[in-house]
Amino acid sequence: MKEKPFAITLDVGSSLANRTGAWRTERPAYVDRLPPCNRACPAGENIQQWLFHAESGDYESAWRQLMRDNPLPAVMGRVCYHPCETACNRVQVDNAVGINSVERFLGDEAIRHGWTVEAPRETSGKRVLVVGSGPAGLSAAWHLRLLGHEVTIREAQDRPGGMMRYGIPRYRLPREVLDAETDRILALGITLELGRRVDDVLAAQREGAFDAVFLAVGAGIGRRAYIPAGDSARILDAVALLAGVEGTQRPLLGRRVAVYGGGNTAMDAARTARRLGATDAVVVYRRTRNRMPAHDMEVEEALEEGVRMKWLSTIKHADGGRITIERMELDESGFPQPTGEFEELAADTVVLALGQDSDLSLLKDVPDLSVDHGTVRVADGLMTGHDGIFAGGDMVPAERTVTVAVGHGKKAARHIDAYLRGTAYEPDPKHAPADFDRLNTWYYSDAPAAVRPTLALARRVSTFDEVVQGLDQSTALFEARRCMSCGNCFECDNCYGVCPDNAITKLGPGKGFSIDLDYCKGCGLCAAECPSGAIDMVPEE
Repeated sequence: MKEKPFAITLDVGSSLANRTGAWRTERPAYVDRLPPCNRACPAGENIQQWLFHAESGDYESAWRQLMRDNPLPAVMGRVCYHPCETACNRVQVDNAVGINSVERFLGDEAIRHGWTVEAPRETSGKRVLVVGSGPAGLSAAWHLRLLGHEVTIREAQDRPGGMMRYGIPRYRLPREVLDAETDRILALGITLELGRRVDDVLAAQREGAFDAVFLAVGAGIGRRAYIPAGDSARILDAVALLAGVEGTQRPLLGRRVAVYGGGNTAMDAARTARRLGATDAVVVYRRTRNRMPAHDMEVEEALEEGVRMKWLSTIKHADGGRITIERMELDESGFPQPTGEFEELAADTVVLALGQDSDLSLLKDVPDLSVDHGTVRVADGLMTGHDGIFAGGDMVPAERTVTVAVGHGKKAARHIDAYLRGTAYEPDPKHAPADFDRLNTWYYSDAPAAVRPTLALARRVSTFDEVVQGLDQSTALFEARRCMSCGNCFECDNCYGVCPDNAITKLGPGKGFSIDLDYCKGCGLCAAECPSGAIDMVPEE
């Protein structure tokens, strides 16, 4: 018999302790758990699965897995606020996995290599109208087309993209990236009708013989607020400002600009004002920084670019190149209260960034449809009160982000598909969560996250060039390999190597392992040493 080197696992059945499984009170069982990144993604991406492909360097497979849930990865890799990373278990070891940066890399690789997805060869014969070509509309159209339906998108503007084009500045989302991913979606055979505003959704459905409608009207109307102002005061809303930058003639704001509001749109407006020539851009917000709805990264980038912040302040009057602001203080409930203390600031233009609303006039004659506080009420499947009309994105009660809208588009498509086929869509049950305390972090070495490079500060305030740059192949591969595969086996061979009973058999690449219960004593060593917490000890039957 040929000798085996020390510490190599023996073959099953070669141990002296043969067939001792009857001693067990517990048995190991391989489990699949829901990773925290997957659970936190509003678009419902299978993040851990596409990271698994990416960490092997198979970027096209990773991209194709990603495209099953999200047809806009290069866009999302730039504008998503990555709640997946906030939830990432690795943040308790060193830094969260840079999921968003790898997603962007995959999206950019697809554009560079011209990767495409084939349309289905047969159609269902059903026709769906999508109103709006923003992220919710494009996502719904993509998934509906892949499900075999004929899809027509009607867009009021002369270019597709909705608020991605007319509400997100180019320094965050280059238009060539948006165009490339939009073109890929349309290439599935989706009809896009530009400059086709829908004023009456029921008439549009009837005249076009559509079997269902998905409403994806973005929040493109800036909210106004009454500010006492003189005749010479120049006041405009942030939505109009950001949309105006897309035109041939950019808005003239003057050298001193005050932005009233504290959300992400306010940050975009102030940073855009700097790029349009304002030497002084100040954000006036009535609460403190920690109560601003704007994301921290947006605030930090604005501060880096010289945008000033006047927290605990509100505008009381505007006229003649100046504004009067009143200092506020927060009461016990956190609500701002006036103090009677005033100061003046120079401001050639006041930009209102106080929130946005959707134009719901196309729904005025739709029976059984409920509108509450400017949003459309929908059921769990995103159908409105009117049969066959669904809605998603900014026009329904939800957080207003591109990621949420893309998730709505996918969810609506699945329910619309079931509706058209006369069935009901039932999502698969979710696995139990993969919590941090199940991980064996001893096996993971420290690997701080890769940092995405940024455009030099001197160029940031003088051009609309993209500020945050992407990863290259080596850094993307490194970042993908930082994933700890929480709750799911990644075939590290730990269980195979540590089993004292030689009861574990490798089934081959991608097939995992099996346990021969004739030899397993139920000692639990495999579960204790599993890095990802993918083995449970369950009571013996």
